[in-house]
Amino acid sequence: MAFDPNRAFELKGELSALSVLRLQDTDMGRITHELAAKVKIAPGFFSNTPIIIDLKDLNGSKTPLDFTALKITLIKHGLVPIGVRNAEAKEQEAAIQAGLALLRNDPAEYSSLGNADNSRPQRRQGDPGPPRPPRKSLMITRPVRSGQQVYARECDLVVLAQSSPGSELLADGNIHVYGPLRGRALAGVHGDTEVRIFCQSLEAELIAIAGNYKLIDDVEASSKGRPVQIYLQEDHLMISPL
Repeated sequence: MAFDPNRAFELKGELSALSVLRLQDTDMGRITHELAAKVKIAPGFFSNTPIIIDLKDLNGSKTPLDFTALKITLIKHGLVPIGVRNAEAKEQEAAIQAGLALLRNDPAEYSSLGNADNSRPQRRQGDPGPPRPPRKSLMITRPVRSGQQVYARECDLVVLAQSSPGSELLADGNIHVYGPLRGRALAGVHGDTEVRIFCQSLEAELIAIAGNYKLIDDVEASSKGRPVQIYLQEDHLMISPL
């Protein structure tokens, strides 16, 4: 659509890769305690980060969630709560009262966040499946600065320099960083579990493949600051030296 100078805004849909808070407990004490610990580890990651609240794991919970308290806690720790998804009817009304949006449930994407992917067609033994289209690359030759976000849509991302703390690298495919990897790096953001992250020096605040996250505090000391590759193995994020 062409730009219209007579209009104050244009409203359109856009695909984005937002962080998701998958709640497994309604106890605000536990949530606040664990969130504070995460923020202490990676404060740059949580600074003004929009986030979706996913309630799928709470379905059937007898203790109601205090949405207002949750929203206040998230904002206090730097996050920007957008809305909820997978909410039951009684939760939807409470979420609206707290000023949260109701988002579309997305079971296909949800299954890619670390659980068994039952939505994917099962291949027969020996069946190679349909051929994959050739994957292109988005190449960045300059350092990715703090606050910058780079998204390689439907391709790999290659960074020939460093990525700074507070930066964000997103790719539907693999991520290659030929320098220190800092900030956040999320490969396979649309659920491709076979992609990998490669870097010359692992210093990232957060790494993720197909929604499976790991913070720097969860990385073994022997892998920090080293050239490594990161990949998924049975839904677990693995790190091995290059």
